[in-house]
Amino acid sequence: MDACTLGDLLDVVGGPALRLHTAPAGQAVPVTEAVLHDGRTPLPRQPGALLLAVGVPAAESGPLLRAAAEAGLTGVVVRGADGPVAAAEEYGVALLSVAEDAAWHHVHLLLASAIAARPTAAAPDSGLGDLFALADAIATATGGATAIEDPRQRILAYSTVPGQPVDEDRRQGILGRQVPASAENTEQYRRLFAADRPLRLPALSAGGLPRLAMPVRAGGETLGSVWVVDGGSLAPDADDTLAQGASTAALLLLRARAARELARHRGSELLRRLLDGTAADAATAAERLGLAGPARVAAFVLDSTAGVPDTERTALRLLDVVRLQCEARYGRHAGVLVDGVVYAVLPGSGERHKKLAEDIVARAGQALRVPVRAALGEVAPGAAGLAGSRADADLVLRVLDAELPVACVDEVRARVTLLRLTEVMGEHRELSAGAWRRVLAYDAAHGTEYARTLVCWFDAGCDMAGAAKLLAVHPNTCRYRLRQLQQHAGVDLDDPDERLVLWLQLRALAGLSSATP
Repeated sequence: MDACTLGDLLDVVGGPALRLHTAPAGQAVPVTEAVLHDGRTPLPRQPGALLLAVGVPAAESGPLLRAAAEAGLTGVVVRGADGPVAAAEEYGVALLSVAEDAAWHHVHLLLASAIAARPTAAAPDSGLGDLFALADAIATATGGATAIEDPRQRILAYSTVPGQPVDEDRRQGILGRQVPASAENTEQYRRLFAADRPLRLPALSAGGLPRLAMPVRAGGETLGSVWVVDGGSLAPDADDTLAQGASTAALLLLRARAARELARHRGSELLRRLLDGTAADAATAAERLGLAGPARVAAFVLDSTAGVPDTERTALRLLDVVRLQCEARYGRHAGVLVDGVVYAVLPGSGERHKKLAEDIVARAGQALRVPVRAALGEVAPGAAGLAGSRADADLVLRVLDAELPVACVDEVRARVTLLRLTEVMGEHRELSAGAWRRVLAYDAAHGTEYARTLVCWFDAGCDMAGAAKLLAVHPNTCRYRLRQLQQHAGVDLDDPDERLVLWLQLRALAGLSSATP
């Protein structure tokens, strides 16, 4: 398929999120990427790119439109609807806008995800490969071994140019993919992330080498940093090279993040359709999610009685916990949040599923400081049965409580069966009509306990002594009540079918049991 066009992009994210004001070259022009523009840096020459005018008021974006046209860009996105349409038409570039309160990094992620959705886009993991290539390019141009890190000081990529000096700190960092922690190191990072230009930093230990470092930012967000080992022979223009390299690193990191988010979003939507039974081909959907063979659905939910102040945000954090634990157990794994419930598919025949659910409930409870409950549906032999397993899990959630926070459907089969019977009987007049209403009406009018006497008798297997024991009365009292019941409520207790229906109705519809006080 051809590259993404402006029309394709508007089809995906157009409307309230992104408005088109003019497209002098038409909507068939290509859109290769979305670029965050910082007014303090030169405009990059990236033909086909869509420029996000960060820090430039919409009404004052005329000069930027001209510069975009000269750089071969497809269009410019401003914040607010008062951009210079006439200037855009004069220079032949598209002018689009987002809402005044839109966050630029959210807009960038949205557009980059939509552009990356094209089949010609790079694979989700290609960003890291590009980072290694960038590290080599920076190392070659500056003359020093280079590493690219995320904000948590994890090494994402490093150069492999031969012959460049390195020290023990670099070796240990690459081996562990994490910069060694120290108080001196923390102070250097504090200085670095407060800077807006390349910073020269001294060696941290005897035998170590100094560094030239630059923070990686986009739209005010710190994405990481680039570090060059200064072995004493850096190029004269190393500072400028590093600044340009950091700008490219920002683009690659944003692109990689957008691709990961898009892949996760696709997986979530595919899982959602698989669980609600709307996937066009369940087997194909399961294959794309990496699911094969038997599996069951696990549902996780916050305890609604805990009084969570920000339920939506806490539910998203629960989704992260569930995904993390499932990925640790099963590798790359999809999870989805639907109406406050987090669903995950647990592969396998089920021997360790409950233990995993219990571990997740314990970890999530500690991390979120909110009680969490988990329900597991029946193990399905294949993808086609996952919608049914999800329905099981939904039912189990409804019978869980503080005493039973985690359960498989087989462990509470009687409860969920009675729950479904209650719903079905309540929905149909012919199933909810009958003598049970007359029994309850007689009790209400005369202050008797005939309904509970009946239930205790049924629960005792129609044994009079057993019923009397449950009621804490003499067996003769029980016999008397049942005779009166048949006389006044028209109940035929000699008919086994009527006894069964009456018991179900009193248990399911009236909510009575032998334990009812």
